[in-house]
Amino acid sequence: MTAELFPRERVEVAPGAVHVPGWLSPARQRALVASCREWARGPVPIRHTRLPGGGVMSVMTVCVGWHWQPYRYSRTADDVNGARVAAFPHCLAELGREALAAAYGGTAAGRGEYAPDTALVNFYDGDARMGMHQDKDERSGAPVVSLSIGDTCVFRFGNTEGRGRPYTDVELLSGDLFVFGGASRFAYHGVPRVMPGTADPALGLAGRLNITLRETGLSD
Repeated sequence: MTAELFPRERVEVAPGAVHVPGWLSPARQRALVASCREWARGPVPIRHTRLPGGGVMSVMTVCVGWHWQPYRYSRTADDVNGARVAAFPHCLAELGREALAAAYGGTAAGRGEYAPDTALVNFYDGDARMGMHQDKDERSGAPVVSLSIGDTCVFRFGNTEGRGRPYTDVELLSGDLFVFGGASRFAYHGVPRVMPGTADPALGLAGRLNITLRETGLSD
């Protein structure tokens, strides 16, 4: 009700970092939830990623296009079951170009040079967190497109120098888009809090899905 009374506006959080509230329609959100459920079943199933130091991430992750493991990409999930990851769907590349147009202006056709080839899908339950980190395993400096579905979270967007201040905390609701590129492409960011039970029951989802689209800059 609050969002209806006081519409949330597009905000440039930092140079090249743009929050577009309510960008995904409910129908698109439901379709992406269904796709994520398919990817989670395999060929490489969703899992808690194990870090080189022995820690285990609290979020669960599944990838399409390229498989991410700390801290590299490969076509096969050598740290899970050795299978080749699911192909990257053309519709996600189109969605990424639409997202850039919404965040930065122009049309999807005008953003035709953007060619994401991988998606990392993170699932957060009420206890999951993501520490401050940079997305720097890609060989491309193209923007990262981040889509939120389900429970609301606090998204902490920082600076390029380190994990500490200055940073900005942004509430991301279901359907929100966040794009970061340009001067903010390698900014530290994380999720210190998820708000359980805030998702629309019509989604049929308990928790939060975050889909990030990226250009790896890699080739077979």
